[in-house]
Amino acid sequence: MAMSQQGSFATSFKGAKVAARPATAKAARMTRMEVVARRGGSKSQVGRWRGMDAGQDVSDDQQDITRGRQMVDSLFQGNQGLGGTHNAVLTSSDYLSTAARNFNNIEDGFYISPAFLDKISIHVAKNFLELPKIKVPLILGIWGGKGQGKTFQCNLAFKKLGIAPIVMSAGELESGNAGEPAKLIRQRYREASDIIKKGKMCSLFINDLDAGAGRMGDSTQYTVNNQMVNATLMNIADSPTNVQLPGVYKNEEIPRVPIICTGNDFSTLYAPLIRDGRMEKYYWNPTREDRVGVCMGIFQHDNVNRADVEKLVDAFPGQSIDFFGALRARVYDDKVHEWIMSTGVENIGKRLVNSREGRVEFEKPTMNLGTLMKYGNALVEEQENVKRVQLADQYMSGAALAGQSGSSLPENYNAF
Repeated sequence: MAMSQQGSFATSFKGAKVAARPATAKAARMTRMEVVARRGGSKSQVGRWRGMDAGQDVSDDQQDITRGRQMVDSLFQGNQGLGGTHNAVLTSSDYLSTAARNFNNIEDGFYISPAFLDKISIHVAKNFLELPKIKVPLILGIWGGKGQGKTFQCNLAFKKLGIAPIVMSAGELESGNAGEPAKLIRQRYREASDIIKKGKMCSLFINDLDAGAGRMGDSTQYTVNNQMVNATLMNIADSPTNVQLPGVYKNEEIPRVPIICTGNDFSTLYAPLIRDGRMEKYYWNPTREDRVGVCMGIFQHDNVNRADVEKLVDAFPGQSIDFFGALRARVYDDKVHEWIMSTGVENIGKRLVNSREGRVEFEKPTMNLGTLMKYGNALVEEQENVKRVQLADQYMSGAALAGQSGSSLPENYNAF
Protein backbone atom coordinates (compact mmCIF):
# COMPACT_ATOMS: atom_id res chain seq x y z
CA MET A 1 0.00 0.00 0.00
CA ALA A 2 2.79 2.32 0.91
CA MET A 3 4.60 1.46 -2.25
CA SER A 4 1.56 2.11 -4.37
CA GLN A 5 1.04 5.49 -2.69
CA GLN A 6 4.68 6.35 -3.21
CA GLY A 7 4.46 5.38 -6.85
CA SER A 8 1.28 7.34 -7.40
CA PHE A 9 2.83 10.37 -5.66
CA ALA A 10 5.89 10.20 -7.89
CA THR A 11 3.75 9.80 -10.98
CA SER A 12 1.54 12.72 -10.14
CA PHE A 13 4.55 14.93 -9.28
CA LYS A 14 6.27 14.19 -12.55
CA GLY A 15 3.10 14.76 -14.44
CA ALA A 16 2.66 18.19 -12.87
CA LYS A 17 6.23 19.11 -13.66
CA VAL A 18 5.95 18.07 -17.30
CA ALA A 19 2.69 19.89 -17.66
CA ALA A 20 4.19 23.13 -16.31
CA ARG A 21 7.00 23.41 -18.87
CA PRO A 22 4.93 24.03 -22.01
CA ALA A 23 2.98 26.73 -20.20
CA THR A 24 6.17 28.54 -19.12
CA ALA A 25 7.83 28.29 -22.55
CA LYS A 26 4.65 29.47 -24.26
CA ALA A 27 4.41 32.48 -21.96
CA ALA A 28 8.03 33.38 -22.59
CA ARG A 29 7.51 33.21 -26.36
CA MET A 30 4.45 35.42 -26.09
CA THR A 31 6.39 37.96 -24.03
CA ARG A 32 9.20 38.13 -26.58
CA MET A 33 6.70 38.53 -29.43
CA GLU A 34 4.98 41.38 -27.63
CA VAL A 35 8.32 43.17 -27.07
CA VAL A 36 9.30 42.73 -30.72
CA ALA A 37 5.89 43.94 -31.83
CA ARG A 38 6.15 47.04 -29.65
CA ARG A 39 9.63 47.83 -30.97
CA GLY A 40 8.54 47.32 -34.54
CA GLY A 41 5.47 49.47 -34.11
CA SER A 42 7.36 52.44 -32.61
CA LYS A 43 10.61 53.63 -34.21
CA SER A 44 11.39 55.75 -31.18
CA GLN A 45 11.73 52.65 -29.04
CA VAL A 46 15.45 51.93 -28.61
CA GLY A 47 17.37 49.37 -26.69
CA ARG A 48 18.87 50.16 -23.33
CA TRP A 49 22.43 49.72 -24.62
CA ARG A 50 21.93 51.24 -28.07
CA GLY A 51 24.37 54.03 -27.17
CA MET A 52 27.16 51.46 -27.17
CA ASP A 53 26.37 50.12 -30.63
CA ALA A 54 28.83 50.62 -33.47
CA GLY A 55 28.28 54.00 -35.06
CA GLN A 56 26.35 55.27 -32.04
CA ASP A 57 28.96 55.27 -29.28
CA VAL A 58 30.38 58.77 -28.83
CA SER A 59 31.56 58.32 -25.25
CA ASP A 60 35.09 58.45 -23.97
CA ASP A 61 36.03 54.96 -22.87
CA GLN A 62 38.95 56.16 -20.78
CA GLN A 63 36.81 58.63 -18.89
CA ASP A 64 33.99 56.09 -18.49
CA ILE A 65 36.44 53.84 -16.68
CA THR A 66 37.10 56.58 -14.17
CA ARG A 67 33.43 57.44 -13.78
CA GLY A 68 32.60 53.81 -13.06
CA ARG A 69 35.09 53.55 -10.27
CA GLN A 70 33.72 51.85 -7.11
CA MET A 71 30.34 51.28 -8.79
CA VAL A 72 30.90 47.54 -9.12
CA ASP A 73 32.33 44.94 -6.83
CA SER A 74 36.09 45.06 -6.37
CA LEU A 75 36.18 41.49 -7.64
CA PHE A 76 35.66 42.88 -11.14
CA GLN A 77 37.82 45.99 -10.80
CA GLY A 78 41.35 46.33 -9.56
CA ASN A 79 41.25 48.05 -6.21
CA GLN A 80 44.88 48.66 -5.47
CA GLY A 81 47.52 50.84 -7.07
CA LEU A 82 47.40 53.00 -10.14
CA GLY A 83 47.60 49.97 -12.41
CA GLY A 84 44.10 48.78 -11.52
CA THR A 85 41.38 48.61 -14.13
CA HIS A 86 39.46 51.35 -12.34
CA ASN A 87 42.07 53.91 -13.41
CA ALA A 88 42.01 55.39 -16.89
CA VAL A 89 45.03 54.71 -19.06
CA LEU A 90 44.83 58.24 -20.44
CA THR A 91 43.71 61.43 -18.76
CA SER A 92 41.76 64.22 -20.38
CA SER A 93 44.93 66.28 -20.85
CA ASP A 94 46.41 63.53 -23.03
CA TYR A 95 43.72 64.13 -25.61
CA LEU A 96 44.55 67.82 -25.91
CA SER A 97 47.12 68.94 -28.43
CA THR A 98 50.10 70.67 -26.86
CA ALA A 99 51.33 72.01 -30.20
CA ALA A 100 48.25 73.93 -31.40
CA ARG A 101 48.50 77.68 -30.95
CA ASN A 102 45.73 80.24 -30.83
CA PHE A 103 46.59 83.91 -31.31
CA ASN A 104 43.28 85.41 -30.24
CA ASN A 105 45.03 86.78 -27.15
CA ILE A 106 47.11 89.13 -29.31
CA GLU A 107 45.41 92.49 -29.09
CA ASP A 108 44.84 94.71 -32.08
CA GLY A 109 47.01 97.67 -32.95
CA PHE A 110 50.26 95.92 -33.83
CA TYR A 111 51.87 96.60 -37.18
CA ILE A 112 52.25 93.88 -39.75
CA SER A 113 54.37 94.47 -42.80
CA PRO A 114 52.32 94.37 -46.03
CA ALA A 115 55.13 92.56 -47.86
CA PHE A 116 55.39 89.99 -45.07
CA LEU A 117 51.63 89.38 -45.03
CA ASP A 118 51.56 89.06 -48.82
CA LYS A 119 54.32 86.45 -48.82
CA ILE A 120 52.63 84.25 -46.19
CA SER A 121 49.10 84.61 -47.58
CA ILE A 122 50.25 83.80 -51.12
CA HIS A 123 52.19 80.75 -49.93
CA VAL A 124 49.23 79.43 -47.93
CA ALA A 125 46.75 80.07 -50.74
CA LYS A 126 48.93 78.38 -53.37
CA ASN A 127 49.18 75.25 -51.22
CA PHE A 128 45.41 75.02 -50.86
CA LEU A 129 44.66 75.80 -54.51
CA GLU A 130 44.79 73.17 -57.24
CA LEU A 131 46.88 74.89 -59.89
CA PRO A 132 47.16 72.97 -63.18
CA LYS A 133 50.57 71.40 -63.78
CA ILE A 134 52.25 73.64 -61.21
CA LYS A 135 54.58 72.28 -58.53
CA VAL A 136 54.12 74.53 -55.52
CA PRO A 137 56.87 74.47 -52.87
CA LEU A 138 55.48 73.11 -49.63
CA ILE A 139 57.88 74.97 -47.32
CA LEU A 140 58.26 78.73 -46.91
CA GLY A 141 61.54 79.62 -45.21
CA ILE A 142 61.62 83.10 -43.64
CA TRP A 143 65.12 84.06 -42.60
CA GLY A 144 66.91 87.18 -41.51
CA GLY A 145 68.78 88.89 -38.71
CA LYS A 146 68.22 88.18 -35.04
CA GLY A 147 65.51 90.07 -33.24
CA GLN A 148 63.81 91.41 -36.36
CA GLY A 149 60.37 90.13 -35.37
CA LYS A 150 60.04 87.19 -37.77
CA THR A 151 58.10 85.00 -35.35
CA PHE A 152 55.82 87.78 -34.14
CA GLN A 153 55.08 88.88 -37.70
CA CYS A 154 54.16 85.26 -38.48
CA ASN A 155 51.84 85.19 -35.45
CA LEU A 156 50.12 88.37 -36.64
CA ALA A 157 49.76 86.92 -40.14
CA PHE A 158 48.28 83.69 -38.78
CA LYS A 159 45.78 85.69 -36.74
CA LYS A 160 44.87 87.75 -39.80
CA LEU A 161 44.34 84.60 -41.87
CA GLY A 162 42.39 82.86 -39.11
CA ILE A 163 44.91 80.01 -38.83
CA ALA A 164 45.70 78.20 -35.57
CA PRO A 165 49.01 76.55 -36.56
CA ILE A 166 50.70 73.48 -35.15
CA VAL A 167 53.97 74.82 -33.74
CA MET A 168 57.36 73.19 -33.32
CA SER A 169 60.51 74.68 -31.85
CA ALA A 170 64.17 74.04 -32.52
CA GLY A 171 64.55 72.17 -29.23
CA GLU A 172 62.14 69.48 -30.43
CA LEU A 173 64.37 68.70 -33.41
CA GLU A 174 66.90 66.89 -31.23
CA SER A 175 66.42 64.05 -28.78
CA GLY A 176 68.32 61.44 -26.87
CA ASN A 177 66.41 58.81 -28.84
CA ALA A 178 67.41 58.34 -32.45
CA GLY A 179 64.55 58.99 -34.85
CA GLU A 180 62.25 60.64 -32.31
CA PRO A 181 62.33 64.17 -33.85
CA ALA A 182 61.58 62.82 -37.33
CA LYS A 183 58.63 60.88 -35.93
CA LEU A 184 57.41 64.00 -34.12
CA ILE A 185 57.49 66.02 -37.36
CA ARG A 186 55.29 63.43 -39.05
CA GLN A 187 52.90 63.38 -36.09
CA ARG A 188 52.58 67.16 -36.04
CA TYR A 189 52.10 67.26 -39.80
CA ARG A 190 49.32 64.69 -39.65
CA GLU A 191 47.74 66.55 -36.73
CA ALA A 192 47.58 69.70 -38.86
CA SER A 193 46.22 67.61 -41.74
CA ASP A 194 43.42 66.30 -39.52
CA ILE A 195 42.41 69.87 -38.70
CA ILE A 196 42.24 70.68 -42.41
CA LYS A 197 40.20 67.53 -42.98
CA LYS A 198 37.64 68.88 -40.50
CA GLY A 199 37.19 72.02 -42.61
CA LYS A 200 39.55 74.53 -40.99
CA MET A 201 42.78 75.97 -42.36
CA CYS A 202 45.96 74.99 -40.58
CA SER A 203 49.71 75.11 -41.04
CA LEU A 204 52.85 73.59 -39.55
CA PHE A 205 55.05 76.34 -38.10
CA ILE A 206 58.68 75.50 -37.18
CA ASN A 207 60.63 78.10 -35.21
CA ASP A 208 64.41 78.47 -35.71
CA LEU A 209 64.80 75.53 -38.06
CA ASP A 210 68.49 76.22 -38.62
CA ALA A 211 69.22 76.13 -34.89
CA GLY A 212 67.79 72.62 -34.58
CA ALA A 213 68.66 71.03 -37.92
CA GLY A 214 71.53 73.18 -39.19
CA ARG A 215 75.24 72.69 -38.84
CA MET A 216 77.15 75.67 -37.48
CA GLY A 217 80.58 74.99 -38.92
CA ASP A 218 82.83 72.57 -37.07
CA SER A 219 81.64 73.68 -33.64
CA THR A 220 78.47 71.53 -33.65
CA GLN A 221 78.10 67.82 -34.09
CA TYR A 222 76.01 66.50 -36.97
CA THR A 223 73.87 63.77 -35.42
CA VAL A 224 71.60 61.08 -36.78
CA ASN A 225 68.60 63.17 -35.75
CA ASN A 226 69.87 66.17 -37.75
CA GLN A 227 70.15 63.96 -40.79
CA MET A 228 66.72 62.39 -40.31
CA VAL A 229 65.00 65.75 -39.73
CA ASN A 230 66.38 67.05 -43.01
CA ALA A 231 65.47 63.82 -44.81
CA THR A 232 61.94 63.78 -43.32
CA LEU A 233 61.24 67.37 -44.39
CA MET A 234 62.53 66.55 -47.87
CA ASN A 235 60.27 63.50 -48.07
CA ILE A 236 57.22 65.46 -46.88
CA ALA A 237 57.94 68.23 -49.38
CA ASP A 238 58.07 65.66 -52.19
CA SER A 239 54.94 63.73 -51.08
CA PRO A 240 52.82 66.12 -49.00
CA THR A 241 49.64 64.05 -49.30
CA ASN A 242 51.18 60.71 -48.33
CA VAL A 243 52.82 61.20 -44.94
CA GLN A 244 52.84 58.06 -42.84
CA LEU A 245 53.91 57.39 -39.30
CA PRO A 246 56.89 55.10 -38.71
CA GLY A 247 55.88 51.47 -39.04
CA VAL A 248 52.63 52.29 -40.87
CA TYR A 249 52.65 51.41 -44.55
CA LYS A 250 49.16 52.37 -45.60
CA ASN A 251 48.69 54.30 -48.80
CA GLU A 252 46.28 56.89 -47.46
CA GLU A 253 45.92 60.33 -49.04
CA ILE A 254 45.69 63.18 -46.55
CA PRO A 255 45.17 66.93 -47.06
CA ARG A 256 48.24 68.98 -47.93
CA VAL A 257 49.62 71.16 -45.12
CA PRO A 258 51.73 74.27 -45.86
CA ILE A 259 54.89 74.46 -43.76
CA ILE A 260 56.34 77.80 -42.63
CA CYS A 261 59.66 77.95 -40.83
CA THR A 262 61.91 80.72 -39.55
CA GLY A 263 65.64 80.93 -39.09
CA ASN A 264 68.69 83.17 -39.15
CA ASP A 265 70.90 81.44 -41.71
CA PHE A 266 69.51 78.75 -43.98
CA SER A 267 72.91 78.14 -45.54
CA THR A 268 73.57 75.88 -42.53
CA LEU A 269 70.80 73.52 -43.65
CA TYR A 270 71.19 70.56 -45.99
CA ALA A 271 71.38 72.03 -49.50
CA PRO A 272 68.85 69.66 -51.17
CA LEU A 273 66.27 70.68 -48.56
CA ILE A 274 66.38 74.38 -49.42
CA ARG A 275 66.30 73.97 -53.19
CA ASP A 276 63.60 75.96 -54.94
CA GLY A 277 61.28 73.05 -55.66
CA ARG A 278 60.94 72.22 -51.97
CA MET A 279 61.42 75.49 -50.13
CA GLU A 280 60.55 79.04 -51.11
CA LYS A 281 62.91 81.41 -49.34
CA TYR A 282 62.10 84.93 -48.13
CA TYR A 283 64.73 87.24 -46.66
CA TRP A 284 63.11 89.50 -44.06
CA ASN A 285 64.95 92.79 -43.64
CA PRO A 286 62.48 95.39 -42.34
CA THR A 287 62.56 98.80 -43.98
CA ARG A 288 62.51 102.08 -42.08
CA GLU A 289 58.75 102.25 -42.54
CA ASP A 290 58.42 98.74 -41.10
CA ARG A 291 60.60 99.63 -38.12
CA VAL A 292 58.62 102.77 -37.39
CA GLY A 293 55.33 100.86 -37.71
CA VAL A 294 56.45 98.13 -35.31
CA CYS A 295 57.72 100.69 -32.79
CA MET A 296 54.40 102.52 -32.95
CA GLY A 297 52.79 99.25 -31.84
CA ILE A 298 55.35 98.86 -29.04
CA PHE A 299 54.73 102.33 -27.65
CA GLN A 300 50.99 102.51 -28.44
CA HIS A 301 49.98 102.63 -24.73
CA ASP A 302 52.64 105.17 -23.71
CA ASN A 303 51.42 108.26 -25.61
CA VAL A 304 54.58 108.53 -27.68
CA ASN A 305 53.82 110.39 -30.91
CA ARG A 306 55.00 109.30 -34.31
CA ALA A 307 57.55 112.11 -34.66
CA ASP A 308 59.38 110.98 -31.50
CA VAL A 309 59.24 107.35 -32.63
CA GLU A 310 60.80 108.27 -35.96
CA LYS A 311 63.59 110.18 -34.22
CA LEU A 312 64.18 107.23 -31.90
CA VAL A 313 64.38 104.78 -34.80
CA ASP A 314 66.75 107.04 -36.73
CA ALA A 315 68.96 107.45 -33.65
CA PHE A 316 69.60 103.68 -33.48
CA PRO A 317 69.65 102.52 -37.12
CA GLY A 318 71.82 99.47 -36.50
CA GLN A 319 69.66 97.98 -33.76
CA SER A 320 67.15 95.19 -34.26
CA ILE A 321 63.45 95.66 -33.59
CA ASP A 322 63.51 93.84 -30.25
CA PHE A 323 65.96 96.51 -29.04
CA PHE A 324 63.05 98.94 -28.78
CA GLY A 325 60.97 96.43 -26.83
CA ALA A 326 63.85 96.00 -24.38
CA LEU A 327 64.18 99.78 -24.25
CA ARG A 328 60.54 100.16 -23.18
CA ALA A 329 60.99 97.52 -20.46
CA ARG A 330 64.13 99.29 -19.22
CA VAL A 331 62.17 102.50 -18.58
CA TYR A 332 60.34 100.75 -15.73
CA ASP A 333 63.59 100.16 -13.83
CA ASP A 334 63.26 103.38 -11.81
CA LYS A 335 59.68 102.59 -10.78
CA VAL A 336 60.63 99.07 -9.73
CA HIS A 337 63.60 100.38 -7.78
CA GLU A 338 61.40 102.86 -5.90
CA TRP A 339 58.93 100.09 -5.05
CA ILE A 340 61.70 97.80 -3.75
CA MET A 341 63.08 100.57 -1.53
CA SER A 342 59.62 101.35 -0.10
CA THR A 343 58.71 97.68 0.46
CA GLY A 344 62.07 96.50 1.70
CA VAL A 345 64.35 93.99 0.04
CA GLU A 346 63.55 91.36 2.66
CA ASN A 347 59.78 91.70 2.06
CA ILE A 348 59.50 91.58 -1.73
CA GLY A 349 59.13 87.77 -1.76
CA LYS A 350 56.04 87.88 0.44
CA ARG A 351 54.57 90.68 -1.65
CA LEU A 352 55.22 89.09 -5.06
CA VAL A 353 54.35 85.43 -4.44
CA ASN A 354 50.88 84.37 -3.20
CA SER A 355 50.17 87.77 -1.72
CA ARG A 356 46.71 88.51 -0.34
CA GLU A 357 47.05 92.11 -1.44
CA GLY A 358 46.82 91.17 -5.10
CA ARG A 359 49.04 92.25 -7.96
CA VAL A 360 51.56 95.03 -7.67
CA GLU A 361 50.57 97.93 -9.89
CA PHE A 362 52.63 100.88 -11.02
CA GLU A 363 51.82 104.22 -12.49
CA LYS A 364 52.96 104.50 -16.08
CA PRO A 365 56.35 106.19 -16.23
CA THR A 366 56.76 109.23 -18.41
CA MET A 367 58.17 108.19 -21.76
CA ASN A 368 59.40 111.20 -23.64
CA LEU A 369 62.11 111.29 -26.24
CA GLY A 370 64.80 112.33 -23.74
CA THR A 371 64.05 109.43 -21.38
CA LEU A 372 64.01 106.91 -24.20
CA MET A 373 67.28 108.20 -25.61
CA LYS A 374 68.94 107.96 -22.19
CA TYR A 375 68.00 104.33 -21.69
CA GLY A 376 68.72 103.52 -25.32
CA ASN A 377 72.28 104.79 -24.98
CA ALA A 378 72.66 102.73 -21.80
CA LEU A 379 71.66 99.57 -23.67
CA VAL A 380 74.07 100.35 -26.50
CA GLU A 381 76.88 100.84 -23.96
CA GLU A 382 76.24 97.37 -22.51
CA GLN A 383 76.37 95.91 -26.02
CA GLU A 384 79.71 97.59 -26.62
CA ASN A 385 81.06 96.17 -23.36
CA VAL A 386 80.21 92.65 -24.52
CA LYS A 387 82.07 93.21 -27.79
CA ARG A 388 85.00 95.03 -26.17
CA VAL A 389 85.65 92.91 -23.09
CA GLN A 390 86.05 89.44 -24.52
CA LEU A 391 87.26 87.47 -21.55
CA ALA A 392 87.02 84.12 -23.32
CA ASP A 393 89.89 85.07 -25.63
CA GLN A 394 92.08 85.87 -22.65
CA TYR A 395 91.11 82.76 -20.73
CA MET A 396 91.58 80.42 -23.68
CA SER A 397 94.86 81.92 -24.89
CA GLY A 398 96.54 81.63 -21.53
CA ALA A 399 96.23 82.18 -17.80
CA ALA A 400 94.93 85.69 -17.07
CA LEU A 401 96.12 86.35 -13.55
CA ALA A 402 95.35 89.34 -11.37
CA GLY A 403 98.09 91.91 -11.37
CA GLN A 404 99.03 95.15 -13.00
CA SER A 405 97.17 94.21 -16.16
CA GLY A 406 94.33 91.92 -17.00
CA SER A 407 90.59 91.63 -16.58
CA SER A 408 90.62 92.08 -12.82
CA LEU A 409 91.46 95.78 -12.99
CA PRO A 410 88.55 98.18 -12.44
CA GLU A 411 87.34 100.34 -15.33
CA ASN A 412 89.24 103.64 -15.80
CA TYR A 413 91.89 102.58 -13.27
CA ASN A 414 95.32 104.15 -13.64
CA ALA A 415 98.11 102.20 -12.01
CA PHE A 416 100.92 104.32 -10.49
